[in-house]
Amino acid sequence: MRPGEANRFWTYNKAGGRTQGPGVSKNVVFPAQTSHPGPPRGQPPWDDGFAPPAVSSPTGPRPLTPDASDRVGYLMVLPYILHLAVFVGYPLAFAFVLIFHRWNIYTPMKWVGLGNIRLLLSDPLVWRALGNTLYFLLIHIPLQLVIALGLAQLLNQKIRGRAFFRASYFLPFVISGVVVTILWQQLYAVETGIINVLLQFIGLPKIGWLTDRRFAMPAIAIMATWKNVGLYIVLFLVGLQSIPSHLYEAAELDGASGWQQFRLITIPMLNPTIMLVLVLSTIGGFSLFIEPYVMTGGGPANSTLSGILYLYKQAFFFSKMGYATTIGFFWATIIFIVVLFQRRFVETEAM
Repeated sequence: MRPGEANRFWTYNKAGGRTQGPGVSKNVVFPAQTSHPGPPRGQPPWDDGFAPPAVSSPTGPRPLTPDASDRVGYLMVLPYILHLAVFVGYPLAFAFVLIFHRWNIYTPMKWVGLGNIRLLLSDPLVWRALGNTLYFLLIHIPLQLVIALGLAQLLNQKIRGRAFFRASYFLPFVISGVVVTILWQQLYAVETGIINVLLQFIGLPKIGWLTDRRFAMPAIAIMATWKNVGLYIVLFLVGLQSIPSHLYEAAELDGASGWQQFRLITIPMLNPTIMLVLVLSTIGGFSLFIEPYVMTGGGPANSTLSGILYLYKQAFFFSKMGYATTIGFFWATIIFIVVLFQRRFVETEAM
Protein backbone atom coordinates (compact mmCIF):
# COMPACT_ATOMS: atom_id res chain seq x y z
CA MET A 1 0.00 0.00 0.00
CA ARG A 2 1.38 3.37 -1.03
CA PRO A 3 1.63 6.28 1.49
CA GLY A 4 -1.58 8.23 1.60
CA GLU A 5 -3.89 5.42 0.47
CA ALA A 6 -4.53 4.49 4.09
CA ASN A 7 -6.48 7.76 4.56
CA ARG A 8 -9.42 6.10 2.91
CA PHE A 9 -9.76 3.84 5.96
CA TRP A 10 -10.50 6.80 8.29
CA THR A 11 -13.91 8.21 9.12
CA TYR A 12 -14.68 11.67 10.43
CA ASN A 13 -16.84 12.70 13.36
CA LYS A 14 -18.98 15.79 13.54
CA ALA A 15 -16.13 17.82 15.05
CA GLY A 16 -13.89 17.05 12.15
CA GLY A 17 -11.72 14.58 14.05
CA ARG A 18 -10.69 11.28 12.53
CA THR A 19 -11.39 7.86 13.89
CA GLN A 20 -10.49 4.47 12.58
CA GLY A 21 -12.98 3.05 10.12
CA PRO A 22 -14.39 -0.44 10.32
CA GLY A 23 -12.28 -3.28 9.12
CA VAL A 24 -8.94 -1.58 9.98
CA SER A 25 -6.80 -3.17 12.64
CA LYS A 26 -5.74 -0.96 15.56
CA ASN A 27 -2.23 -2.33 15.32
CA VAL A 28 -1.72 -0.96 11.81
CA VAL A 29 0.50 2.08 11.65
CA PHE A 30 -0.59 4.53 8.97
CA PRO A 31 2.18 6.68 7.57
CA ALA A 32 -0.48 9.17 6.53
CA GLN A 33 -0.99 10.13 10.22
CA THR A 34 2.27 12.08 10.28
CA SER A 35 3.16 12.87 6.69
CA HIS A 36 -0.34 13.40 5.33
CA PRO A 37 -2.75 14.98 7.79
CA GLY A 38 -6.45 14.86 7.13
CA PRO A 39 -8.35 17.59 5.33
CA PRO A 40 -8.83 20.91 7.12
CA ARG A 41 -12.03 21.73 9.00
CA GLY A 42 -14.93 22.30 6.63
CA GLN A 43 -13.37 20.43 3.75
CA PRO A 44 -15.19 17.25 2.65
CA PRO A 45 -13.48 14.11 3.87
CA TRP A 46 -13.24 12.69 0.38
CA ASP A 47 -11.33 15.73 -0.87
CA ASP A 48 -8.08 14.95 0.90
CA GLY A 49 -5.83 15.88 -2.02
CA PHE A 50 -5.27 12.33 -3.22
CA ALA A 51 -6.95 11.29 -6.49
CA PRO A 52 -8.01 7.69 -6.93
CA PRO A 53 -5.63 5.57 -9.00
CA ALA A 54 -6.12 5.94 -12.73
CA VAL A 55 -7.85 3.06 -14.51
CA SER A 56 -5.88 1.95 -17.53
CA SER A 57 -7.84 1.85 -20.81
CA PRO A 58 -8.30 -1.57 -22.43
CA THR A 59 -5.80 -2.45 -25.12
CA GLY A 60 -6.83 -3.07 -28.77
CA PRO A 61 -9.23 -1.22 -31.08
CA ARG A 62 -12.33 0.34 -29.64
CA PRO A 63 -15.55 -1.56 -30.44
CA LEU A 64 -17.69 -0.09 -33.18
CA THR A 65 -20.85 1.69 -32.20
CA PRO A 66 -24.10 0.46 -33.79
CA ASP A 67 -24.12 3.37 -36.23
CA ALA A 68 -20.52 2.74 -37.31
CA SER A 69 -21.23 -0.97 -37.69
CA ASP A 70 -24.20 -0.19 -39.95
CA ARG A 71 -22.05 2.06 -42.10
CA VAL A 72 -19.46 -0.68 -42.51
CA GLY A 73 -22.19 -3.13 -43.51
CA TYR A 74 -23.55 -0.74 -46.12
CA LEU A 75 -20.07 -0.28 -47.54
CA MET A 76 -19.61 -4.05 -47.78
CA VAL A 77 -22.84 -4.58 -49.76
CA LEU A 78 -22.41 -1.48 -51.90
CA PRO A 79 -20.61 -3.32 -54.78
CA TYR A 80 -23.43 -5.85 -55.04
CA ILE A 81 -26.09 -3.14 -54.91
CA LEU A 82 -24.31 -1.24 -57.69
CA HIS A 83 -24.03 -4.42 -59.76
CA LEU A 84 -27.71 -5.17 -59.21
CA ALA A 85 -28.74 -1.64 -60.12
CA VAL A 86 -26.58 -1.43 -63.26
CA PHE A 87 -27.04 -4.93 -64.70
CA VAL A 88 -30.55 -5.82 -63.46
CA GLY A 89 -32.44 -2.74 -62.35
CA TYR A 90 -31.57 -0.48 -65.26
CA PRO A 91 -32.20 -3.12 -67.99
CA LEU A 92 -35.58 -3.98 -66.47
CA ALA A 93 -36.60 -0.34 -66.27
CA PHE A 94 -35.42 0.31 -69.83
CA ALA A 95 -37.24 -2.80 -71.08
CA PHE A 96 -40.45 -1.64 -69.41
CA VAL A 97 -40.12 1.71 -71.18
CA LEU A 98 -39.61 -0.09 -74.50
CA ILE A 99 -43.02 -1.75 -74.21
CA PHE A 100 -44.62 1.58 -75.06
CA HIS A 101 -42.20 2.52 -77.87
CA ARG A 102 -41.22 1.44 -81.34
CA TRP A 103 -37.45 1.20 -81.67
CA ASN A 104 -35.14 -0.44 -84.20
CA ILE A 105 -31.82 0.51 -82.49
CA TYR A 106 -30.79 2.79 -85.37
CA THR A 107 -33.42 5.51 -85.06
CA PRO A 108 -34.85 7.34 -82.04
CA MET A 109 -37.63 5.66 -80.09
CA LYS A 110 -41.20 6.51 -81.06
CA TRP A 111 -44.08 6.45 -78.58
CA VAL A 112 -46.82 3.97 -79.56
CA GLY A 113 -48.66 3.62 -76.25
CA LEU A 114 -50.38 0.25 -76.04
CA GLY A 115 -49.73 -0.53 -79.69
CA ASN A 116 -47.23 -3.32 -78.93
CA ILE A 117 -49.63 -4.96 -76.50
CA ARG A 118 -52.48 -4.87 -79.03
CA LEU A 119 -50.15 -6.32 -81.66
CA LEU A 120 -49.14 -9.14 -79.32
CA LEU A 121 -52.72 -10.09 -78.51
CA SER A 122 -53.59 -10.28 -82.22
CA ASP A 123 -50.40 -12.01 -83.38
CA PRO A 124 -51.16 -15.67 -84.25
CA LEU A 125 -47.49 -16.67 -84.03
CA VAL A 126 -47.36 -15.68 -80.35
CA TRP A 127 -50.16 -18.08 -79.57
CA ARG A 128 -48.63 -20.71 -81.84
CA ALA A 129 -45.37 -20.42 -79.91
CA LEU A 130 -47.28 -20.71 -76.63
CA GLY A 131 -49.05 -23.84 -77.86
CA ASN A 132 -45.76 -25.37 -79.03
CA THR A 133 -44.16 -24.66 -75.64
CA LEU A 134 -47.05 -26.24 -73.73
CA TYR A 135 -46.86 -29.27 -76.03
CA PHE A 136 -43.13 -29.51 -75.32
CA LEU A 137 -43.75 -29.31 -71.56
CA LEU A 138 -46.47 -31.96 -71.79
CA ILE A 139 -43.89 -34.39 -73.19
CA HIS A 140 -40.78 -33.18 -71.40
CA ILE A 141 -41.88 -32.86 -67.76
CA PRO A 142 -43.44 -36.36 -67.26
CA LEU A 143 -40.54 -37.94 -69.16
CA GLN A 144 -38.05 -36.02 -67.06
CA LEU A 145 -39.72 -36.93 -63.77
CA VAL A 146 -40.05 -40.63 -64.52
CA ILE A 147 -36.55 -41.14 -65.90
CA ALA A 148 -34.81 -38.99 -63.29
CA LEU A 149 -36.62 -40.59 -60.34
CA GLY A 150 -36.15 -44.12 -61.70
CA LEU A 151 -32.42 -43.67 -62.30
CA ALA A 152 -32.02 -41.96 -58.92
CA GLN A 153 -33.63 -44.97 -57.25
CA LEU A 154 -31.19 -47.29 -59.00
CA LEU A 155 -28.17 -45.13 -58.21
CA ASN A 156 -29.26 -44.94 -54.58
CA GLN A 157 -28.73 -48.69 -54.25
CA LYS A 158 -25.41 -50.29 -53.38
CA ILE A 159 -24.26 -51.30 -56.85
CA ARG A 160 -20.82 -51.61 -58.36
CA GLY A 161 -19.59 -48.58 -60.27
CA ARG A 162 -22.18 -46.30 -58.69
CA ALA A 163 -19.88 -43.26 -58.74
CA PHE A 164 -19.06 -43.84 -62.42
CA PHE A 165 -22.72 -44.01 -63.40
CA ARG A 166 -23.55 -40.88 -61.39
CA ALA A 167 -20.84 -38.92 -63.17
CA SER A 168 -21.85 -40.35 -66.56
CA TYR A 169 -25.47 -39.29 -66.21
CA PHE A 170 -24.50 -35.80 -65.06
CA LEU A 171 -21.94 -35.25 -67.84
CA PRO A 172 -24.43 -34.17 -70.59
CA PHE A 173 -25.72 -31.40 -68.36
CA VAL A 174 -22.36 -29.64 -68.24
CA ILE A 175 -21.71 -29.98 -71.98
CA SER A 176 -22.52 -26.96 -74.14
CA GLY A 177 -26.10 -26.96 -75.39
CA VAL A 178 -24.98 -26.22 -78.94
CA VAL A 179 -22.66 -29.24 -78.94
CA VAL A 180 -25.42 -31.54 -77.68
CA THR A 181 -27.87 -30.14 -80.21
CA ILE A 182 -25.50 -30.70 -83.14
CA LEU A 183 -24.83 -34.25 -81.90
CA TRP A 184 -28.54 -35.10 -81.82
CA GLN A 185 -29.08 -33.39 -85.15
CA GLN A 186 -26.75 -35.98 -86.62
CA LEU A 187 -28.52 -38.78 -84.81
CA TYR A 188 -31.87 -37.60 -86.21
CA ALA A 189 -30.61 -37.29 -89.80
CA VAL A 190 -33.00 -38.96 -92.25
CA GLU A 191 -30.49 -40.84 -94.38
CA THR A 192 -27.39 -41.24 -92.22
CA GLY A 193 -28.72 -40.89 -88.68
CA ILE A 194 -28.09 -43.89 -86.48
CA ILE A 195 -31.69 -43.88 -85.23
CA ASN A 196 -33.12 -44.37 -88.74
CA VAL A 197 -30.39 -46.93 -89.50
CA LEU A 198 -31.55 -48.97 -86.52
CA LEU A 199 -35.19 -48.58 -87.57
CA GLN A 200 -34.40 -49.90 -91.04
CA PHE A 201 -32.40 -52.75 -89.51
CA ILE A 202 -35.48 -54.02 -87.70
CA GLY A 203 -37.71 -53.51 -90.73
CA LEU A 204 -39.35 -50.16 -89.89
CA PRO A 205 -39.49 -47.17 -92.24
CA LYS A 206 -37.34 -44.11 -91.83
CA ILE A 207 -38.78 -41.13 -89.97
CA GLY A 208 -38.12 -37.48 -90.67
CA TRP A 209 -37.54 -36.60 -87.05
CA LEU A 210 -36.80 -32.94 -87.72
CA THR A 211 -38.61 -32.52 -91.03
CA ASP A 212 -41.99 -33.96 -90.11
CA ARG A 213 -44.14 -31.63 -88.02
CA ARG A 214 -45.61 -34.61 -86.16
CA PHE A 215 -42.23 -35.72 -84.79
CA ALA A 216 -40.17 -32.51 -84.62
CA MET A 217 -41.27 -31.29 -81.18
CA PRO A 218 -41.25 -34.78 -79.55
CA ALA A 219 -37.72 -35.27 -80.94
CA ILE A 220 -36.59 -31.99 -79.37
CA ALA A 221 -38.26 -32.95 -76.07
CA ILE A 222 -36.42 -36.29 -75.99
CA MET A 223 -33.11 -34.57 -76.68
CA ALA A 224 -33.73 -31.93 -73.96
CA THR A 225 -34.61 -34.67 -71.49
CA TRP A 226 -31.39 -36.54 -72.24
CA LYS A 227 -29.34 -33.38 -71.71
CA ASN A 228 -30.97 -32.18 -68.47
CA VAL A 229 -31.84 -35.43 -66.71
CA GLY A 230 -28.49 -35.55 -64.90
CA LEU A 231 -29.32 -32.46 -62.84
CA TYR A 232 -32.64 -33.88 -61.71
CA ILE A 233 -31.05 -37.24 -60.88
CA VAL A 234 -28.77 -35.41 -58.45
CA LEU A 235 -31.71 -33.55 -56.91
CA PHE A 236 -33.68 -36.77 -56.44
CA LEU A 237 -30.62 -38.50 -54.98
CA VAL A 238 -30.33 -35.76 -52.37
CA GLY A 239 -34.01 -36.15 -51.55
CA LEU A 240 -33.81 -39.96 -51.33
CA GLN A 241 -30.78 -39.88 -49.04
CA SER A 242 -32.54 -37.47 -46.69
CA ILE A 243 -35.41 -39.92 -46.03
CA PRO A 244 -34.92 -41.61 -42.62
CA SER A 245 -34.17 -45.31 -43.05
CA HIS A 246 -36.23 -46.27 -40.01
CA LEU A 247 -39.39 -45.49 -41.98
CA TYR A 248 -38.60 -48.27 -44.46
CA GLU A 249 -37.60 -50.61 -41.65
CA ALA A 250 -40.89 -50.05 -39.87
CA ALA A 251 -42.78 -50.58 -43.14
CA GLU A 252 -40.97 -53.87 -43.76
CA LEU A 253 -41.87 -55.05 -40.27
CA ASP A 254 -45.50 -54.23 -41.04
CA GLY A 255 -45.32 -56.31 -44.21
CA ALA A 256 -45.38 -53.46 -46.77
CA SER A 257 -44.27 -54.37 -50.28
CA GLY A 258 -41.68 -52.41 -52.25
CA TRP A 259 -44.36 -50.64 -54.28
CA GLN A 260 -46.26 -49.70 -51.12
CA GLN A 261 -43.09 -48.29 -49.57
CA PHE A 262 -42.43 -46.28 -52.71
CA ARG A 263 -45.99 -44.97 -52.91
CA LEU A 264 -46.58 -44.29 -49.21
CA ILE A 265 -43.09 -43.27 -48.04
CA THR A 266 -40.84 -42.25 -50.92
CA ILE A 267 -43.28 -40.14 -52.93
CA PRO A 268 -44.67 -38.14 -49.95
CA MET A 269 -41.18 -37.51 -48.56
CA LEU A 270 -39.97 -36.38 -52.00
CA ASN A 271 -42.76 -33.82 -52.44
CA PRO A 272 -40.44 -30.80 -51.99
CA THR A 273 -37.96 -32.25 -54.50
CA ILE A 274 -40.71 -33.09 -56.98
CA MET A 275 -42.01 -29.54 -56.72
CA LEU A 276 -38.52 -28.16 -57.32
CA VAL A 277 -38.06 -30.37 -60.39
CA LEU A 278 -41.45 -29.27 -61.74
CA VAL A 279 -40.62 -25.58 -61.33
CA LEU A 280 -37.14 -25.90 -62.86
CA SER A 281 -38.43 -27.98 -65.76
CA THR A 282 -41.22 -25.49 -66.41
CA ILE A 283 -38.87 -22.53 -66.44
CA GLY A 284 -36.46 -24.45 -68.65
CA GLY A 285 -39.26 -25.38 -71.05
CA PHE A 286 -40.43 -21.80 -71.40
CA SER A 287 -36.78 -20.81 -71.99
CA LEU A 288 -36.46 -23.25 -74.90
CA PHE A 289 -34.26 -21.61 -77.52
CA ILE A 290 -31.01 -23.36 -78.51
CA GLU A 291 -32.61 -26.65 -79.53
CA PRO A 292 -35.16 -25.33 -82.05
CA TYR A 293 -32.81 -22.55 -83.20
CA VAL A 294 -30.02 -24.96 -84.15
CA MET A 295 -31.99 -28.05 -85.14
CA THR A 296 -35.04 -26.70 -86.99
CA GLY A 297 -35.03 -22.89 -86.94
CA GLY A 298 -38.61 -23.06 -85.65
CA GLY A 299 -39.86 -25.27 -88.49
CA PRO A 300 -41.23 -27.20 -90.13
CA ALA A 301 -44.20 -24.86 -90.59
CA ASN A 302 -43.52 -23.19 -87.20
CA SER A 303 -44.20 -26.48 -85.43
CA THR A 304 -41.15 -26.01 -83.16
CA LEU A 305 -41.33 -22.23 -82.81
CA SER A 306 -40.82 -21.34 -79.12
CA GLY A 307 -41.54 -18.06 -77.40
CA ILE A 308 -37.89 -17.18 -76.85
CA LEU A 309 -37.02 -18.06 -80.45
CA TYR A 310 -39.85 -15.83 -81.71
CA LEU A 311 -38.66 -13.04 -79.41
CA TYR A 312 -35.13 -13.43 -80.81
CA LYS A 313 -36.35 -13.22 -84.38
CA GLN A 314 -38.42 -10.13 -83.72
CA ALA A 315 -35.49 -8.40 -82.01
CA PHE A 316 -32.53 -9.34 -84.22
CA PHE A 317 -34.07 -10.35 -87.55
CA PHE A 318 -36.69 -7.60 -87.82
CA SER A 319 -35.20 -5.06 -85.33
CA LYS A 320 -38.49 -4.67 -83.47
CA MET A 321 -37.04 -4.11 -80.02
CA GLY A 322 -40.22 -2.71 -78.49
CA TYR A 323 -42.34 -5.62 -79.68
CA ALA A 324 -39.69 -8.17 -78.66
CA THR A 325 -39.61 -6.66 -75.16
CA THR A 326 -43.40 -6.92 -74.97
CA ILE A 327 -43.16 -10.62 -75.85
CA GLY A 328 -40.54 -11.06 -73.13
CA PHE A 329 -42.74 -9.53 -70.42
CA PHE A 330 -45.69 -11.58 -71.65
CA TRP A 331 -43.59 -14.75 -71.44
CA ALA A 332 -42.42 -13.91 -67.91
CA THR A 333 -46.04 -13.39 -66.86
CA ILE A 334 -47.03 -16.78 -68.30
CA ILE A 335 -44.20 -18.50 -66.42
CA PHE A 336 -45.28 -16.83 -63.18
CA ILE A 337 -48.89 -17.95 -63.64
CA VAL A 338 -47.92 -21.54 -64.50
CA VAL A 339 -45.61 -21.81 -61.48
CA LEU A 340 -48.34 -20.47 -59.19
CA PHE A 341 -50.73 -23.02 -60.67
CA GLN A 342 -48.25 -25.80 -59.97
CA ARG A 343 -47.75 -24.70 -56.39
CA ARG A 344 -51.49 -24.47 -55.85
CA PHE A 345 -52.57 -27.79 -57.34
CA VAL A 346 -49.45 -29.99 -57.33
CA GLU A 347 -47.53 -29.20 -54.16
CA THR A 348 -48.74 -31.09 -51.08
CA GLU A 349 -47.35 -31.47 -47.60
CA ALA A 350 -45.16 -34.50 -46.99
CA MET A 351 -46.78 -37.14 -44.87
